[in-house]
Amino acid sequence: MSASVPDDPSLYRRHSLPVRIMHWINVIAVIALLMSGLQIFNAHPALYWGKSSYTGQPPVLEMYARPSQDGELSGITTILGHEFFTTGILGASKAPNGKVVERGFPAWATLPDVQWLARGRHWHLFFAWVFVLNGVAYVLYSVFSRHLLRDLTPDARDWRSIGKSIKEHVLFRHPVGEAEKHYNVLQKLAYLIIIFGVLPLIIVTGWSMSPRLNALFPGWVDVFGGRQSGRTIHFLAAWILVAFVLIHVFEVVVSGFWNHLRSMFTGIYRLRTAEARDEKE
Repeated sequence: MSASVPDDPSLYRRHSLPVRIMHWINVIAVIALLMSGLQIFNAHPALYWGKSSYTGQPPVLEMYARPSQDGELSGITTILGHEFFTTGILGASKAPNGKVVERGFPAWATLPDVQWLARGRHWHLFFAWVFVLNGVAYVLYSVFSRHLLRDLTPDARDWRSIGKSIKEHVLFRHPVGEAEKHYNVLQKLAYLIIIFGVLPLIIVTGWSMSPRLNALFPGWVDVFGGRQSGRTIHFLAAWILVAFVLIHVFEVVVSGFWNHLRSMFTGIYRLRTAEARDEKE
C-alpha cells in the first residue's frame, strides 16, 4: 500500500507491480493445482489416517458409486462412517461424453477432465514448482520491501480493535476513506495464517507423498502420522485454502468488485465515501 495519486486525492497506489504480478501468477497456479489435485485424488477417492490404507479401518472419507434400484449409478460420499448421497457431484457424475460414471470429483472440476492420472500428475508437479517459487519470491519481496512489517503485521492498535473489526465484518460494514488504505486486524491475521501456516503445510504434506523423498529421508513422514495421514492433511489444508479464496472473493465483490479488480491490474484504488458505501451496501 502506497501514496495518494497527486491529481486526485481519492486515488492512491494500493498494490506495487511485483505484488500484482505475483498475485496473478498465484491465481493461475492455485486453480491449476486444485483441479489437477482433484484429478490425482480421483485415482483413489478415499482418505485414511495412518501409515497405510491397509489397516482394516474404514476410510476417513470415501467417494464411490453403487447401482440404484433402477440400474442408474448413485454417488455416495462417506465421512467418518456417515453416508451421504451426492449423485451428480461426488461419487458418480457425467463424464465428458455425457455418460454417468463412477468418479470422485466431476469432470468439470478436474484437469484434465477425463480420468488421466499421469497427465494430472504432470500438471500438478509443474504448477507446484511455479507456486513454490512464486511464494518464496513473495515472502522475500515482502520482507525486504517492508510490506510484511508495514502492511501485514498487527500492531497494538490492531489488537485493541479486534472486537470492533469482528462486529463490522458480521454487519458487512466495510471501511471507507483513509481507513481503506490499511488492512484491518482480521485481514492481517488471515493473510499471515495462510502465508506462513496453511501454504507451508500444503507444500510439506505434498512432499510427504513423494516416494523419492520418503526413500531419501526414511521415516520423516511419521511427523504427520504416516504417509496416508499426510495425504489427508494435504487434502484438508487445500480446502482450507479454497475456503479462504472464496471468502476473499466474496469480500471483494461486496466491497466494490471493479474497484478492487482495477487495483490488482493497475495498482490504483479509489477511496470510497461513507455515502457511496451505504448506497451499495
